[in-house]
Amino acid sequence: MELTLLGTGGPEGLPVPDCPCAACALATGEGARGATSVLVDGVVLLDLVPGAALAAARAGQTLGGLRLVLLSHPHDGPPVEIPPGLPAPARVPDGQRLSVLTGHRVRAVATDALGTGYEVESPQGLRVLYLPPGCAPAGLADNGDHGAGADAVPYDMVLLDVVGRPDALARLRAVGAVAGTTDVVAVHLGHDAPPRPELARRLAALGARAVPDGTTLVVGDYQNVPDLPRRTLVLGGARSGKSAEAERRLAAFPDVLYVATGGTRDGDAEWAERVTAHRARRPAGWRTIETCDLLPLLADPAGAPLLVDCLSLWLTHAMDAAGAWDDETWHRTGAAAVQADIDALRAAWRATRRTVVAVSNEVGSGVVPATSAGRRFRDILGHLNATLAEESEHVLLTVSGLPIPLR
Repeated sequence: MELTLLGTGGPEGLPVPDCPCAACALATGEGARGATSVLVDGVVLLDLVPGAALAAARAGQTLGGLRLVLLSHPHDGPPVEIPPGLPAPARVPDGQRLSVLTGHRVRAVATDALGTGYEVESPQGLRVLYLPPGCAPAGLADNGDHGAGADAVPYDMVLLDVVGRPDALARLRAVGAVAGTTDVVAVHLGHDAPPRPELARRLAALGARAVPDGTTLVVGDYQNVPDLPRRTLVLGGARSGKSAEAERRLAAFPDVLYVATGGTRDGDAEWAERVTAHRARRPAGWRTIETCDLLPLLADPAGAPLLVDCLSLWLTHAMDAAGAWDDETWHRTGAAAVQADIDALRAAWRATRRTVVAVSNEVGSGVVPATSAGRRFRDILGHLNATLAEESEHVLLTVSGLPIPLR
């Protein structure tokens, strides 16, 4: 089964007409995208958009063999002109099944927003799920069907709004409808998506990819499925956006375990506000524990993805336990105790089989601390960051909310 993506952009395309934003200004060349429309084996069209016939011709395809034209969501703006000879476009009621003379089968999939998804199966049994913009599949836990539901058979390819609804991908992974062999392709890319090359990096971290308009994808060709990084270290200064970036890296995965190393601080209202803001930002399906005991968590081979926020507070705990703030204790026993903790963490980080994202502060570029204890913490934190960066597949530095890849 072959899918030709006539467009991969949001409903208004990219750049959005008359929009002065930076994302639209940067959407040139392959970064420019028409509204998403997908041609399946030349016989099924998912979403008829303006200029579909011209887009097909540019991609070396024709709409002359269409047997079915399906709409997934309401289209704002002027009515779309239907090229002569095309079947009448229609949205199909949720759950309805359609058969095409070519042997393709289509099932309408319910979504949690205004729209209809479609599952398309080829005569050879290859299966594709297409979801409309801003939508996730609905009722997954209650659907025991062959498609997206409990104990689902994984799709061969899924096309969805990964940037706008990463939780949709998490839901599909949670029920087994997306597995390691599923090719996840981001569509409906509007001006809320980051520009290239950050778009490719962010999608790869979620196990997805984007392609230019006019690309023909071969369903079942898994060679381009991104390899998910096992260990990601996110560095940054105060209020640089490092925690938000770390959370984005795991937004498309279910059952994430959020490890808060800071704990609670009785009587500190400002700290409580910070904790509340962090909790409100996390997906509802994530679990949270408060601990600095990272070694058993990293050693669990079957555990869900792990987000550790942050290593700076883990180091503070280790230095507290070693009495390392006192100069005499530091030179006598503290330095060796803290180094032993760092060595143990490095070994666990290196050996872990879990997907893990950790946050740490980058403090070496600021004001030199006025005390020996402050300078000691700065130096040891820099050593800790370098130690774990050496054992990480991905290392990012966030500056003004923007992630800069270091590895």
